[in-house]
Amino acid sequence: MLNTSSLTLKRLAALVWYIGVVVLLIKSTGLFLEAARSGADPLWVMLAILCGVVIGWIKAKYLFIKVCNRNLKRIDALKQPMLWQFYRMRFFVFLALMVSLGAYLSKWAQGDPQMLIAVAVVELSIATALFVSSHCFWRG
Repeated sequence: MLNTSSLTLKRLAALVWYIGVVVLLIKSTGLFLEAARSGADPLWVMLAILCGVVIGWIKAKYLFIKVCNRNLKRIDALKQPMLWQFYRMRFFVFLALMVSLGAYLSKWAQGDPQMLIAVAVVELSIATALFVSSHCFWRG
């Protein structure tokens, strides 16, 4: 009924990956700007941004690339790919939990520049890790 190709599943997986990059970049940017408006030292904000990018690169190298490659191999091994199989169900459960936790932390950090920066660093690091590891989708 909803049979598809492995290529389509890989494209859907990449789309979700890149949506995560965009959403987290927008969210972390907003949190950094709010921290700056709340009185955070601009130097600390810039250092935090640098830390977020470095931590994200490390996450990509040691975790996200492996996760991405494992999912792509799983997709290749599917005998009759179905449209919803671009990620496993546990990925979607984990994603829902992470989105909920991120929303809670962002709300909890309101008004506290240091907490806003901390949450922004976490979100920027994940966005960076997603972006750096996305090259997995474009290899032959």
